[in-house]
Amino acid sequence: MADTSFLSWPFFEEKHRELAERLENWCGENLPADHGDVDAACRGLVAALGEAGFLKLSGAEEGEKLDVRSLCILRETLARHDGLADFAFAMQGLGMGAVSLFGTPEQREWLKKTRAGEAISAFALTEPASGSDVANITTEARRDGNHFVLDGEKTWISNGGIADVYVVFARTGEGPGAKGLSAFLVPADTPGFEIAERLEVIAPHPLARLKFNDMRLPADTMIGEPGAGFRIAMSVLDIFRATVGAAALGFARRALEESLKRARERELFGAPLAELQMVQGHIADMALGVDAAALLIYRAAWTKDMGAARVTREASMAKLYATETAQQVIDQAVQLHGGDGVRKGTIVESLYREIRALRIYEGASDVQKIVIARQALGS
Repeated sequence: MADTSFLSWPFFEEKHRELAERLENWCGENLPADHGDVDAACRGLVAALGEAGFLKLSGAEEGEKLDVRSLCILRETLARHDGLADFAFAMQGLGMGAVSLFGTPEQREWLKKTRAGEAISAFALTEPASGSDVANITTEARRDGNHFVLDGEKTWISNGGIADVYVVFARTGEGPGAKGLSAFLVPADTPGFEIAERLEVIAPHPLARLKFNDMRLPADTMIGEPGAGFRIAMSVLDIFRATVGAAALGFARRALEESLKRARERELFGAPLAELQMVQGHIADMALGVDAAALLIYRAAWTKDMGAARVTREASMAKLYATETAQQVIDQAVQLHGGDGVRKGTIVESLYREIRALRIYEGASDVQKIVIARQALGS
């Protein structure tokens, strides 16, 4: 049974505790999903999460605010049960984050669909030569009357190949570097849009490389103002970065649960593993890391929900510490499981594959250290 005592912390309101209970019950009845066909599994999970009403929390209508604590509870709980379910939920939020924050009423029609689970969204920022260095984006959007013409390439795009709509960042040239980027809402059936390659990774998720070949978009598909793309992207990541830590926390909690069960049930030298002091030491380290990560995550989420304009420092700390700690906790869980820990299909083996990408996407760990240091020095 998962430890939910953290829900009594002062970061939370009654609505968060009710959400956690309702979601836990839903997960118990619906997860894990069948991952045999990853694309189909993601489509099914989006539809199911939408039908259950959980995707309403992935976006915000005009005048509403995203509740970051709810986003973190959702990601932590889903990840603890099924990494692909967390992925399916998270991408609906990240994919349409720009529309939640800056979209026009017409663009919000897509948001209604993604919140209902009737459409799948994607966030197309990364390029072959610009991952962490967003200001180095080279995909170009040229103005042509009442249209923009896009040429370029994106890669490592989550939901690439199955998304119905993409938020694409491109260079419109209002200024150098970060000052010359804009964001566009791109339906997947737009002529000139191409899925160039599907990408396979160690924890199967739908990923793709995208190409834009003289792709024409009406000018009103631009999200926000010309040249505001970098600010839009950073505003979205500022909200969702802490939720990456929450997903890592969910993986770590599950690894700790499996390790506690293993330590109580497995015997070594005539006694349960749990009686060995070395094992107790490892369990203590794991439990400490889980609680410390949770404190950082929900501090960041609470700070944003209380009205902070930006939580760059708090979110970066939460993401860095939670993902790095989860990697350590899961690695220790594999060790405590011995040969079973590396057997394909076991829970801790799947957690070992799931956690690794979280230390890279939405700001790699080393980049988070730079962000935190700059925030500290700037203060």
